Amino acid sequence: MPVKSFRGKLADGEQQTINLHTNNGSTGYIIKKFQIMMEQPGNTAQESLVKIYKIEQTGSPAVPTLGATVDFSDNTLLAAAYQDTNVHPSEVVIFDNEIFNQDIYVTYTDNGGGTLEDCNYYIELEQIRLDLSENTVATLKDIRNITQANE
Repeated sequence: MPVKSFRGKLADGEQQTINLHTNNGSTGYIIKKFQIMMEQPGNTAQESLVKIYKIEQTGSPAVPTLGATVDFSDNTLLAAAYQDTNVHPSEVVIFDNEIFNQDIYVTYTDNGGGTLEDCNYYIELEQIRLDLSENTVATLKDIRNITQANE
């Protein structure tokens, strides 16, 4: 299947949307690769946490600028990457092999609270053709996640 790649740069506390939705929902995606890298590698000590969600993060603040946590029991969390420039190996990446067919949201928090530096991300998504039942399941999961987030 085809692989689509996305890359970008996030500031501390920022959230970006990756537009994946289609009119009929028949195209699904699964994360194949997820990597992060500081804007200026080796320049500053930094603890970076980049997460990918199935729903937009809201609240106050929507994305914390310090003290962010990772909760793998959150069914809207697709992936998390942590990089500490003071420790080697410095990157830990974990992602779910879940199929989704809607937009995803990438967030970044500098958990170290030191010198603020932007963080780059790179994501590879494998495209999957969904039949009607798979399309329905993926869409219903998205509806459930949005409903639970708004409660």
